[in-house]
Amino acid sequence: MTSEAVPRRRELLRDFLRARRARVRPEDVGIPATGRRRTPGLRREELAVLAGVGVSWYTWLEQGRDITVSDEVLDAIARVLMLSEPERIHLYLLAGLNPPTLECAPVTAVTPEVQQLIDAWDGRPAVLRDRYWNVLRFNDTARMVFGYGDGEHNCLLTYFTNPRYRAMEELWAANAPAIVAAYRASAGICPGDTDFRRVVDNLRLMSPEFTELWERQEVGVPEQAVNALRHPDLGELFFDATTLTVADHPEWQLVLYNPRPGTATGERLERLHRGRVASPA
Repeated sequence: MTSEAVPRRRELLRDFLRARRARVRPEDVGIPATGRRRTPGLRREELAVLAGVGVSWYTWLEQGRDITVSDEVLDAIARVLMLSEPERIHLYLLAGLNPPTLECAPVTAVTPEVQQLIDAWDGRPAVLRDRYWNVLRFNDTARMVFGYGDGEHNCLLTYFTNPRYRAMEELWAANAPAIVAAYRASAGICPGDTDFRRVVDNLRLMSPEFTELWERQEVGVPEQAVNALRHPDLGELFFDATTLTVADHPEWQLVLYNPRPGTATGERLERLHRGRVASPA
């Protein structure tokens, strides 16, 4: 971090703590409201007592002084200030610490807005997956291209077990290490989560290739990659796959597949859709 950035970060920390402290009413944290207060919200000494830290130390923190801060103390302050999860992460960053481990949010229903986005990608595959890479939603093109049925699907298991992917052996083998590394990164967000372990354990029983790659302990992120498969009717299909995180549901990832130029994939998808339109309902 540059020498200019450190003082600026401390100024932002000072302003943030003051604003959040002013937002909390004494009665919100069990302090009887007695008499008239000159300023809104909690006093510094009240917050320090509730968080279990020294008044002088908290004053120095709020003044942006160069002091040692621990994650336990920041969590205590965040609790008293009733910070949301994004605000708690912001507090960590302003205090110069790595962001805290995210709490794994409960599974929620797919919103109509996200469903509309998936449907709007008509003519090209679109898949919404959760933190475990379980498929939550997909559009009609994805159903036809990947052979999705009415049952449950997991993107990691599909990649290692779907004959359509395995038929493109050279590209499949080239992409497999990055896919496993990206899944390990996803699993690291919620360490100890049994659902992640269940996916891994199931796939280890099914795929020696996955087992070998998983034991490498490589970590990565979803990459812009060429996604290739051999469709039983259309032949070889090549897509540029882009993975997007849904901002208000960071546990969801939207994977959009765009036909790769120069591969005739776009034309083959058009033929697929012409056949769908021509078929009787």
